[in-house]
Amino acid sequence: MTFPRRLLLVNGPNLNLLGMREAAIYGHETLADVERLVTETAAARGVQVRAVQSNHEGVLIDSIHEARGDCAGIVINPGGLTHTSVSLRDALSGVSLPVAEVHISNVYEREPFRHHSYVADVAVVHVVGEGVAGYARATQLLLDVIAGAADG
Repeated sequence: MTFPRRLLLVNGPNLNLLGMREAAIYGHETLADVERLVTETAAARGVQVRAVQSNHEGVLIDSIHEARGDCAGIVINPGGLTHTSVSLRDALSGVSLPVAEVHISNVYEREPFRHHSYVADVAVVHVVGEGVAGYARATQLLLDVIAGAADG
């Protein structure tokens, strides 16, 4: 069995400010660095990446819906929507694609409101607190899940 050779990379609100905002928490890498890292990681396995970042929830949901047609899975850092958006969670659940949730910081060691993720129960991969490098690990793990499902 084969699967589409593309992943959707979704970055939520304020992630366009990577490298400029709260470097002690998020580091100095930029969103362009994140997109390059995920693209290179996926390319090593023959998979393309379509990346989207938006500060608007509806744009993210529309991109997730569109992924049903040509993507094998989704790597997502929902940003602040992690803790607030049932709609984003429902979009991820509704497309029936495997999801990798990634967070640059360890949200479980931060403010209590960050400890709950609406995405967690629909994600098959969780990478938290590994900095930008966590995106590469999340991509690799998600591709392993997808390949395993395609073989089985």
